[in-house]
Amino acid sequence: MLFPLQIQTYKSIMQALKIAANVVPMPKPTLFSGPGSSLELCDAIAQMGIKKVMIVTDSMLVKLGLLNNIEKRLNNNGVTTVIFDGVLPDPTYDHINNGLAFLKQNNSDAILAFGGGSSLDAAKVIAAGATNRKPIEKMVGMLRIWKAPMPFFAIPTTAGTGSEATVGAVISDPITHKKGLIIDPKLVPMMAALDSALMTRLPPSITSATGMDALTHAIEAYISLNATPETDAYALAATRLIMENLPKVMVDGTDLVARQNMSQASYYASLAITKASLGYVHAISHNLGAYYGTPHGVGNALVLPYVLDYSKSAAGSRLAELAEVSGLKKANESDAELAQKFIDHIRSMLKLFELPKQLDALQASDISSIAKAALKEAHYNYPVPKYLDHKACEKLLQQMLV
Repeated sequence: MLFPLQIQTYKSIMQALKIAANVVPMPKPTLFSGPGSSLELCDAIAQMGIKKVMIVTDSMLVKLGLLNNIEKRLNNNGVTTVIFDGVLPDPTYDHINNGLAFLKQNNSDAILAFGGGSSLDAAKVIAAGATNRKPIEKMVGMLRIWKAPMPFFAIPTTAGTGSEATVGAVISDPITHKKGLIIDPKLVPMMAALDSALMTRLPPSITSATGMDALTHAIEAYISLNATPETDAYALAATRLIMENLPKVMVDGTDLVARQNMSQASYYASLAITKASLGYVHAISHNLGAYYGTPHGVGNALVLPYVLDYSKSAAGSRLAELAEVSGLKKANESDAELAQKFIDHIRSMLKLFELPKQLDALQASDISSIAKAALKEAHYNYPVPKYLDHKACEKLLQQMLV
């Protein structure tokens, strides 16, 4: 049970974070948007006088040939490229240190992240590690990057993580697999491109998981106690775009208009969480990933309706507003009815997209430890609308057992 004094302590911490978010400048990348915009970004990199770029990505994207046009455009502009493709899902300190060694070996001027959230997060930390002479684990936490990273650019190839716009990166301990958050405005890339032409070959499983990740960002930002009119505008726009366009790209992955709208939605949702922050969904999902390797988007999709069920008594009016922008409101429905309608709609999306409502890997014996870690992450970082205690968090997790 959480005592009133504990809750007040957590709320005071969140209020301090809200003040900091409104005082500390939150940069946004110079943005190129639309099919082919990644090539415009390549031109801009060359115009900045950069001569050698290290591309941080994963080996599958290299094998698929998605980098061919990027390399060609940079090379034609006089920019030499080298590729570090050692990024794996949930990058660890080891991956970052390997990237730093590769960077030093090749003496590159800048870093270009190309891929999903893991590639972008890894590139952020490599860029920071190149200029901050300290172990990666010493960067974990808030505002621990003293020097500006080396020039860093981003091309996301999924519409979900929004790492191209956020001030954070998630890195895992290679031994404990515990995920650490590195949070600093300096981690926002200088420039980014939202290029839907790079996303048409994404399989439905990745499209749905990353799309639900973006939706979770929008929802958690909107029901956050640290929400502002600015973050609300971004979260509502993101929710509207996702509800309209995610079903379309699940049916036709080559729909460039819908893909571009999803990219924009992911970007908006990330701008929202930059100031409004996250919630219990992410705290629990991060720990499912640490324990079982659950993909982040899948984890968020799984946890989301359970957390909203718990939070609806405190966030009913906000959930009702999300239902309305999602096109679910008919007539004469109460906020409570609309809030439930919104949660039910999310569950129907999970069923339609064949995303799980229980987790096969989840072990009853791990639930207490997962709850403890999730609550520690949430209570010191996230301005949630309704607080969970340990017993309630365990009960929530038990619903996810097969």
